[in-house]
Amino acid sequence: MDLSPATVLAMWTAGVAGGGAVVAWWRVVGPGFTWLTGGTVALFGVGVAVFAEDPTGYVGVALAIGAMIVGRNQRLAAAFFGTSAVVLFVAALGSFSDIGSAFLPAVTGTVFLGAITTEMMLGHWYLVDPRLPRWALQRLDLAAGAGLLGDFLWAVVQGALDWVPTDAVLGWAFIALALFSFLLVIAVWYALQEPNYTGVMAATGLSYLAVLTSFGVVVLGRLLATSGTG
Repeated sequence: MDLSPATVLAMWTAGVAGGGAVVAWWRVVGPGFTWLTGGTVALFGVGVAVFAEDPTGYVGVALAIGAMIVGRNQRLAAAFFGTSAVVLFVAALGSFSDIGSAFLPAVTGTVFLGAITTEMMLGHWYLVDPRLPRWALQRLDLAAGAGLLGDFLWAVVQGALDWVPTDAVLGWAFIALALFSFLLVIAVWYALQEPNYTGVMAATGLSYLAVLTSFGVVVLGRLLATSGTG
């Protein structure tokens, strides 16, 4: 399979746009989160267009800006974000030479990176208002766990654990980051069971770490799968 900065960035951006669509549809927070998410997607989307030399990225950017403009209408913003996510996902697929075999890892990478990043961003609103319902963070955490499991299993099936001696450092780093990411996702879930304010604080901080380790899992898993499949 192919791997480039544009591929990873497009999956990540599509995931954040998708997460923004879900949160806007839930209507658990005000338009401030919509504006933050739209700005993030627009910034990342420009990177997708530049790295991939694909104007599709700019379409995703325009749709994200549209979501920001209609941010006070959460359902309409969700529609803009959802369309942006689809466009950016298509851009991610377009960076592969074999789109058929790339579909599954594109889905798992998008869900994994998007859910954990959206969870981290949304957690800040809970720090301002701890009375917000925690089920939204819990659902995003479950989505991140499912995406992580799917992405890890795909990489293993593609030979990510059958590395050559020269790739041993990358291989062990992949295993360590995947395990640490699983532990962080579980820790976030249990932190949210704590009824006090400190529970949300801990969950948000753990999500920060999970974003970093998740990026490593996605990149290293694909690098090892690429080398394993030639």
